[in-house]
Amino acid sequence: MTLDVGFLGYRFMGKAHANALARLPMFFPDAPAVNRKVLVGRDEAAVADAADRFGFDRTTDDWSEAIDEVDVFYNLGPTHVHAEPTIEALEAGVHVMCEKPLATDLETARRMREAARDSDAIAGVGFNYRYVPALQLAKRLIDEGLFGEIYRVRGRCLQDWLGDLEDPWNWRTDEERAGTGVLGDVGSHTIDLARWLIGDVERVSGQLTIQIPERPAPDGDGTREVTTDDEYSAIAEFDSGAVGVFEGSRVATGRKADNSIEVYGSEGGFKFSLRRLNELRVLGPNDRGFQGILVTDPNDPYIDAWWPPGHIVGWEHTFVHENYEFLTSVADGTRYRPDFEDGFEVQRVLDAVQTSNETGRRTRI
Repeated sequence: MTLDVGFLGYRFMGKAHANALARLPMFFPDAPAVNRKVLVGRDEAAVADAADRFGFDRTTDDWSEAIDEVDVFYNLGPTHVHAEPTIEALEAGVHVMCEKPLATDLETARRMREAARDSDAIAGVGFNYRYVPALQLAKRLIDEGLFGEIYRVRGRCLQDWLGDLEDPWNWRTDEERAGTGVLGDVGSHTIDLARWLIGDVERVSGQLTIQIPERPAPDGDGTREVTTDDEYSAIAEFDSGAVGVFEGSRVATGRKADNSIEVYGSEGGFKFSLRRLNELRVLGPNDRGFQGILVTDPNDPYIDAWWPPGHIVGWEHTFVHENYEFLTSVADGTRYRPDFEDGFEVQRVLDAVQTSNETGRRTRI
């Protein structure tokens, strides 16, 4: 089987997923064959250059036209363009991989979930951190009961990519286009990991902060108002009784994609940081302290597909693993996770954090 694939979007996520598709036949020979057929974008020169570099047959500025030609549609555009192309693709029976967060608001996410429920097509959400080998191992250890009853999870993603007052306004700083700021952009990753590892969230208390209220206009003409959060913090209560503490920032000076998660239980726990992506620090029932495990052995998740034992993998490999699982599900007709049900549940938590921030009260999901 060869799957015809189309991308909407060709910048950061377009590059990440195009690289993943190019790597699949080299390292996962049992993956479905893919034909990179059409790339969608508005800037004719830029999209043509990207299509040449990414290996797409042709370009268009009409996403409806692309949907008519492909088996799988990747929606990698800004959050405000997730809904309509995705819903049209699902109604046409075209499989979809949509980047996170699912939508700018809860009701739009609900429409997308309903479209996925009504379609025979598979709908996946781009929570690629589930496919870090170390976190796959952590999930296995939790499911095996190594850490006992889970009491607590801590997750954070701290960045400084908008920490400079002279950094210009962009779509992620606009509520209409992004919905939320750092909460949806990277907080959605943290919340998805926590749900995947522990279970559903029942209540949250949250706070959103705009530290830099205006930024230079991208065209250099004055300034524009920032309407999305630069920082968020939240306390979560899980259905299981566990407690979660989450935080995120895009103005944390000196922090570069500092994405980490820790889980603590009655018999032990683990620590993970993206800054040490190939390592999982584990405390088992008989350990005196956390032990660093280098996740590079052949029996560790996905590692046997890559290099000789001991060699490391990187962030870009998570997209290869993600696309391998997603496209295999498409080819086999099996359920893929995280799907739009997962994406919607994360959106419910994002919405509850926003509501808590507005009301100053703990909010039930």
